[in-house]
Amino acid sequence: MRFATIGAVSFPEIEHDAPRYVRASRLLRLFNLSIAVLLIALLGAAYWYAWRPLPQTSGQINAPISADARIARDAKGVPHIQAASWEDAIFLQGYAMAQDRLWQMDGLRRRAAGELAEIVGHAALESDREARRMNLRPIAETQERSLVPQQRAVLAAFARGVNYFIETHRNRLPLEFTLLRYDPRPWAASDCLLAGLEMYRTLNNSWRGELLKQKMLETGERSKVEFLFPVRTGHEPQPGSNAWAVAGSRTATGKPILANDPHLEFSIPSPWYLVHLTAPGMNVTGATIIGLPGVIIGHNDRIAWGATNLQFDAEDLYREPAGAPVQVQQDAIPVKSASAIPITLGITPQGPLFLSDAGQQYALHWTASEPGGLTFPFLDIDRARNWTEFRAALEHYGGPGQNFVYADTDGNIGYQAAGRLPIGQTCAGAAPVEDASCDWQGFIPFDKLPSAYNPQAGMIVTANQNPFPADFAYQVDGNFAAPYRANQIRALLGSRQKWKAEDMLSVETDVYSAFDYFLAQQAVAAYDAQKPKPANPQMQEGVEVLRAWKGQMQKGLAAPMLASLIYDQIRRQMAERAATGLGNAYQNFMAPSVVERLLRERPAGWFPDYDALVLRCLTGALEAGQKIQGSRVSRWDYGQYVSLEIVNPVEGRLPLIGRFFDIGPVSMSGAGTTVKQYTRRLGPSLRMIVDLGDLEHSFANLATGESGQVLSSHYKDQWDAYYAGRSFPMQYGKIDAKDVLVVKPETVKPQP
Repeated sequence: MRFATIGAVSFPEIEHDAPRYVRASRLLRLFNLSIAVLLIALLGAAYWYAWRPLPQTSGQINAPISADARIARDAKGVPHIQAASWEDAIFLQGYAMAQDRLWQMDGLRRRAAGELAEIVGHAALESDREARRMNLRPIAETQERSLVPQQRAVLAAFARGVNYFIETHRNRLPLEFTLLRYDPRPWAASDCLLAGLEMYRTLNNSWRGELLKQKMLETGERSKVEFLFPVRTGHEPQPGSNAWAVAGSRTATGKPILANDPHLEFSIPSPWYLVHLTAPGMNVTGATIIGLPGVIIGHNDRIAWGATNLQFDAEDLYREPAGAPVQVQQDAIPVKSASAIPITLGITPQGPLFLSDAGQQYALHWTASEPGGLTFPFLDIDRARNWTEFRAALEHYGGPGQNFVYADTDGNIGYQAAGRLPIGQTCAGAAPVEDASCDWQGFIPFDKLPSAYNPQAGMIVTANQNPFPADFAYQVDGNFAAPYRANQIRALLGSRQKWKAEDMLSVETDVYSAFDYFLAQQAVAAYDAQKPKPANPQMQEGVEVLRAWKGQMQKGLAAPMLASLIYDQIRRQMAERAATGLGNAYQNFMAPSVVERLLRERPAGWFPDYDALVLRCLTGALEAGQKIQGSRVSRWDYGQYVSLEIVNPVEGRLPLIGRFFDIGPVSMSGAGTTVKQYTRRLGPSLRMIVDLGDLEHSFANLATGESGQVLSSHYKDQWDAYYAGRSFPMQYGKIDAKDVLVVKPETVKPQP
């Protein structure tokens, strides 16, 4: 063998194997060339289908508006729209939202209308069936026709903006339309109401709880079942998601601070869209729900407002007797790559028909389907200058029922419950009623709804708790939250003076749970009372972990995981005692308060030995936790137990690369009873803090990002700050524009 020399290094020279070597080299070059071609093709496809549809945010376009306008976007992609009229501003809001979120908008209206299966297949069939049975599209179309002219004009201007984007971008729509192989139809004004109805349906779902309660009543002991479904606990602060306002007497500036962090299901993209609208007579910034124009929560130059779900019972189920009048409609649900699925719909005088698991038919009466049940007064709210004008706008708000919190630059704070809340008779709405004798008798007058203005305490707090006084003139039913969050917010706000706007983040992210701490102490006390002690080393370790804990539902700790598992055990056993076989089914916002009341009062007839109950549940919790994270309790991690993963519904399902478009799994802190309300399903979807002493010192951030397009730099650029409990300036008077899109009126060509 000879050697070839290159520099100072010698290599054996191939002689006899030269042909094989040449063939191998050619195959290697061919393989590398194939990889290069494939990479270029993938990059080309990514550019054409995902990069090219990204919105134009600078330069100039022409559009059908009345005068020159501009859309300036800040460092987080938030559009700051300046226009010559409110009509132009709303038009451009529709255009900008479509730039960032068109597929989400289309998916939302399809979900509400029962048309998702048409683009995603059988997986959405049950969702479509429920939406069709609830009659959402006909409701939206009927309510749109009944709006006052100005409200219709707002929705129409928004729809024109969305449609102008669709018309001018047919050849470069967002990636989802390519992946699902369809084009969006034009946006209608009623589609805005469909988007609103979908949120209405999310926030008003008490009918499911009514079916559960009815099922438990049929098989269980009535007094115990009623105990499990209270309307109030007796500990609600007045008045009563989180939103609060503190008066200037408690702030560093001497002017109010308002904070709001609505709790919704996690999603990517976010259900909220940040926007700033400026036009003659209007300068408002804040957040709106996807598919809706204007600003839903935010501030203008005079007032700020936030909202939380009121959770008043706005739905009733009626057990339909045989022979009741029913209007039968035949419909069909289109299914992608399959035949349409026929569906029979029934409409009664009370509402659409549902079939329960037990085969009983129920009619659903819902305020959203009542005349005036879905209105859109937010342009009036956005332009309100004081408390009087703000309340005057809310008087025309139909629903869903909300707690509105208010503050203004003059130093006032206020609270107003709003929405069309039905007046029930003697029939309780917490379970299905037998017949039309329980029909609603109109709606509670606006001036009778809970309201407060400049309360002596210098603070107003709402956290979905029952805000109605015990002696309220009308019957109160609702799926209200236990008061732990509201009580903790009040305690934190009252613990100091001289609050600054940025300090409110520490309240919004607080993870102390008075309930879980109470439960831990109950377990420790029950263990200490046992003589002799149970011969269970794991139980002893668990008790010591709970004994040292301070009630923080914090990731990295073992105690909050153990406390959560104990709660699951007690809730299940409590419900089993009330209705055998339904322990796992029992879910209710008030359940933590019910458990606490049971353990504090220890009423006879439930359990013969409550300490034994608690120890039995502690044992069950330890066994459950061992299966999840091993036998060493001290090494358990609550954050991993409640870890969060937010999946993109389309791109997140792509093989190999889909996970890059998702968030998580990540360890989380918080619980259903902490100010930072968190479950694996929902949490703070938006954080907003408004400083009425200096509006430039206000803050807002989404959980994910402003854009729904996966290759946008604003797709999830707010997540890290959200996760760490930080926020971003809410730019208002001083806009640090990173991109500016100038919009010129279209030139009308003269007719020949």
